[in-house]
Amino acid sequence: MRSEKDKMLAGELYRAGDPELQALAWRAKRWMAEYNAMSVAPTAERHVKLAEIMAEVGEGAVIRPPFHCDYGMNIRLGAGVFVNFNCVLLDVVEIAIGDLTQIGPGVQILTPDHPRGAEARRDGLEFGQPIRIGANVWIGGGALLMPGVTVGDDAIIGAGAVVTRDVAAGTTVGGNPARVLKRSADDA
Repeated sequence: MRSEKDKMLAGELYRAGDPELQALAWRAKRWMAEYNAMSVAPTAERHVKLAEIMAEVGEGAVIRPPFHCDYGMNIRLGAGVFVNFNCVLLDVVEIAIGDLTQIGPGVQILTPDHPRGAEARRDGLEFGQPIRIGANVWIGGGALLMPGVTVGDDAIIGAGAVVTRDVAAGTTVGGNPARVLKRSADDA
């Protein structure tokens, strides 16, 4: 029989209250308390701390505290990624962020999802859908990226946008729900 963790990582229905998952979440909470207390620590020390919990931390990647995540272990940061203050990355499945991507303050990247049927929700089931963000993407402050979206290279997501669908490379989107504002970022 597969563990709840295995089901979670496969994007299948799982129970978040499972003891193994609760232990991993508690580990992440302890890590966040330590990391978020490092706001005045040198960037290099914070980079080392990120590598303790994340799947991948590229050279020069920076996350400014405070920062919040579910597990940390499913987050991949490319080289030169910059994540500003007070971001939330809920990583029940993979969140991959490409090189040189810049993420504004208060952004939320959310992989967990919940069944649409009331009975399954009542039973405490949930599932995750991975989020992939390409290279050289700019995500404005307060944006929300919903489960399962992919954002192409060089895209721009406007501040406060709610991204519910994939964003093509080089495209600028904004609004709630996010819609295409411009097809190519090369005009700026």
